[in-house]
Amino acid sequence: MIYTIKMKENKEFLNLFKRGNYVCGKACVVYFRRNGTPQNKLGISTGKKTGNAVIRSRCRRIIRQAYRENEELFPKGYNIVVVSREGCGECKSTDISRFFTTRVIPAMNDPNPRKRNKSSKSNKQTGT
Repeated sequence: MIYTIKMKENKEFLNLFKRGNYVCGKACVVYFRRNGTPQNKLGISTGKKTGNAVIRSRCRRIIRQAYRENEELFPKGYNIVVVSREGCGECKSTDISRFFTTRVIPAMNDPNPRKRNKSSKSNKQTGT
């Protein structure tokens, strides 16, 4: 990966989950947020619900390959975390690559991303 370094710190992952924007897909969820540097940081997370160790490793390889194929299209200066979902083990890298090009990259290039509103959730729960 030319323009990307690995994200390793747990606090970076947690910060991105709390404050970042996200795009959901069938095989994975992508969280992203600006980091103020000229390079991207990529983290890949696979939980135990995805499958056994062999399937989790396959998911990481597929996601890494799909990112490599589209690395030049991603805007620079973002922290990116890709979280695999249950069906990721049966997908091909082309499926995830298509998800990146059609949904993730346009969302990252959007000047006004939709923020998660905690107030709207609480309003729905209270019924006001």
